[in-house]
Amino acid sequence: MHDVIRLMSWNIHGGIGPDRRFDLERIAALIARHKPDIVALQEIDTRGRDVDCLAPLRGLRAGYFAEARTIVAPDGHYGHALFSRWETAGVELHDLSVRRREPRFAISARIATDFGVLNVVAVHLGLAMGERLGQVRALARLGARRGEEPTLMLGDFNDWASFGAVRRRLAAVFGWRSRLRTFPARRPTLRLDRLYCNDGLAVLTCFTDPEAARASDHLPVIADVRLTSEGRPARNRDVPPYIVPP
Repeated sequence: MHDVIRLMSWNIHGGIGPDRRFDLERIAALIARHKPDIVALQEIDTRGRDVDCLAPLRGLRAGYFAEARTIVAPDGHYGHALFSRWETAGVELHDLSVRRREPRFAISARIATDFGVLNVVAVHLGLAMGERLGQVRALARLGARRGEEPTLMLGDFNDWASFGAVRRRLAAVFGWRSRLRTFPARRPTLRLDRLYCNDGLAVLTCFTDPEAARASDHLPVIADVRLTSEGRPARNRDVPPYIVPP
């Protein structure tokens, strides 16, 4: 299907796998295997390493790149990034930081895909519940800003509370969300990593890859979507999530 866009979001845990070895080659290899058009990666960390350590990520088929360096230190930086094979315009960093907590930013961009413009927001929310509540209010406003234009939000939402305050707030803006269990990667029980879409997008498949447990403590969320035609809202609620067999 030539009009399908493949999305991927993955918290790569600083490039360190369960064997405690830093290895971005295996991160890049798994990403390349799924051939995503748009990728959001969280926990990119160069601290204590030469900046060339990111070279494997440059080998992805992404010609455009935007990043949020949430921590900048003398020996490197830490944050998250958005990669795209298509031109990325109107990139903005939105400060979601809460006093006395780790700095947090959302990345928003308008991506000129071959099938139309897609609004993308990449996030990595805070660990504390009170922190996330303020962050998700800002994200809901950001998601609603584009109205009915095709818009998606993806990343690590760190939302494990049973009552799902983040989920409920974003449901007012996005008609569909992924339901994959992604953490901890070896025996996933929590849906920390998610994809949210409005009705400008039809979600065709949504899945994860258990092989990612060899490289990170999170599993990725991968989805195939299609921009919907004007006047044809997406029917996304019945799309079943699944896992790629190892």
